[in-house]
Amino acid sequence: MGTTGSEPPMTWRYCGNQVKLWRTRAGFTREALAVESGYDYEYVKSMEQGRRKPTLRLLQVADEMCEAHGLLLAAQDYLKPDRFPSYSKDYAEAESRASALHSYQPLFVPGQLQTEGYMRALLGANCPPLDDETIEARVAGRLQRQERLVRCPTVLFGFVIYEAALHEPVGGRDCMREQLNYLLKMGALRNISVQVLPVGQGAHTGLNGPLVLLETPDHETLAYEEGQSTGVLHSEPDKVTLLAQRHGMIRMQALNAEQSAQFIRKVAGEL
Repeated sequence: MGTTGSEPPMTWRYCGNQVKLWRTRAGFTREALAVESGYDYEYVKSMEQGRRKPTLRLLQVADEMCEAHGLLLAAQDYLKPDRFPSYSKDYAEAESRASALHSYQPLFVPGQLQTEGYMRALLGANCPPLDDETIEARVAGRLQRQERLVRCPTVLFGFVIYEAALHEPVGGRDCMREQLNYLLKMGALRNISVQVLPVGQGAHTGLNGPLVLLETPDHETLAYEEGQSTGVLHSEPDKVTLLAQRHGMIRMQALNAEQSAQFIRKVAGEL
């Protein structure tokens, strides 16, 4: 069956609940904690309910107000941001062991092929905004994923990118030019294929959204679909077969590797 992970991390919910329990026992209202910590009421409510990560500032203030003697503040060690969103952890684990990967991305350059500047521009545009610590953790996670492309030359990586993603100047013209040149560099490696799916083909299956096919060391094929705030890793044969067929059609309609390199080079030259 497919797996999803859209709920906030358990550590957020546990630590937020502990703040609420300590605050209630000490006789303080949520309004009082909000005023003392400098947050508005709804923001504190979200943190206590685990919908937002309890901040270091909130833990410090709550610990002092409730005379917790460091017990609440100790939670900060368990609230360090994850390198991957909760909904994509299963995929990240499967990706790290895959013996082959085939990706299609219509909206932006796939994470494994992103430059650091491109990563930071995308993460910096997140809504609601990510804190600096989370951005650094996410960047580190993507850079870690990239290492495998070079470290594992016998693993096959195939990427198809919709043309529209190449024209979006993420991070500005200089950042995007660097990104396009990086695609050319990585596409020149013998275990990596980078293809462009041109626009102007009318209705086609690539408009249905991104997808990734993974082959495990046990020769099982998995398929991954991701939306704005959710991800599903499929293992059931019917679903995997359907997505594999769609990916096959996308690859058939894409430019070959040599044509794609020429196309990317042309777009970079026009920036």
